Amino acid sequence: MKIAVLGAGAWGTAISVGLAAHHEVTLWARDSAQCTTMRDTRINARYLPGFRLPGSVKVESEMAIAVRASDVVLIATTTDGLRDTLQRLRRAPCASPVVWLCKGFERESAKLPHEVCAEELDPTAPRGVLSGPSFAEEVARGLPTALTLATSDPAPAQRVVRELHGPRLRVYSSDDVTGVEVAGAVKNVMAIASGICDGLALGFNARAALMTRGLAEMTRLGSRMGGRMETFMGLSGIGDLILTCTGDLSRNRRVGLALARGTPLDAILSELGHVAEGVHTAREVMRIARELAVDMPISQAVHDVLFAGVPPAAAVSALLEREPKPEFH
Repeated sequence: MKIAVLGAGAWGTAISVGLAAHHEVTLWARDSAQCTTMRDTRINARYLPGFRLPGSVKVESEMAIAVRASDVVLIATTTDGLRDTLQRLRRAPCASPVVWLCKGFERESAKLPHEVCAEELDPTAPRGVLSGPSFAEEVARGLPTALTLATSDPAPAQRVVRELHGPRLRVYSSDDVTGVEVAGAVKNVMAIASGICDGLALGFNARAALMTRGLAEMTRLGSRMGGRMETFMGLSGIGDLILTCTGDLSRNRRVGLALARGTPLDAILSELGHVAEGVHTAREVMRIARELAVDMPISQAVHDVLFAGVPPAAAVSALLEREPKPEFH
């Protein structure tokens, strides 16, 4: 299969490396200077240092060339970069199935990726979201990973599932696009909360409670938006939540750890050097939660630490002082 990967960040580079053994991969980089450097060195020094691009991976800065004759297009940009990439893709042009890997809500509009795609792509174009517990570095190393490909039209997606599925990458199918996307977005907010919890040395009991109640918030919001409950019990829900809340490679968890140390948000993001989707997602999640009247106290606490100047310890105290309630309510 000929695969075009759009976005030469950590995730786009990693999945290009992971798929190169069995597919023809072209990696598109928006920055022509970055593209030239990657061609010459075969390394993405900024976003995924330490991993060489296989010789079979082509690196291209021209969108039309990157997607030419492709069997599928994987969009591995940030959520904020999705709309611009889709507009470029539409001008390419390209009739291949489009699969996006970003996790979050579009800033300001609070739209999910599939809603952005509906506005920018031909309505008849096959499309879907690939999500689940996946650190870029581990995918690049060829370590076992399982993901979910969700599309509202399963028929054209089956070939993509079969082709992407391999000895080290298991791909499951779903038709719950909204549920998969909401889970992928909200788990990043919970990862920031988990980092705060660990940074304040609140213990494993507290982290387990936070993750469990975070899953309840994720499920409440997702179900209200049209997702199915079982999706949140799967790879893109609890699976990704466990990974990002506990794994040291989680950028969002690292944001929480730094917030607990008292580091200003601007300094955290500058030092991180990568996008932590949970930061702006926290604002959009709370906007939607208010509109839909969904109770999300952990998400609210993260939002207040990030944007309202509430100290992390005070936010935790406020959560612990809430009135008791039935667990499943």
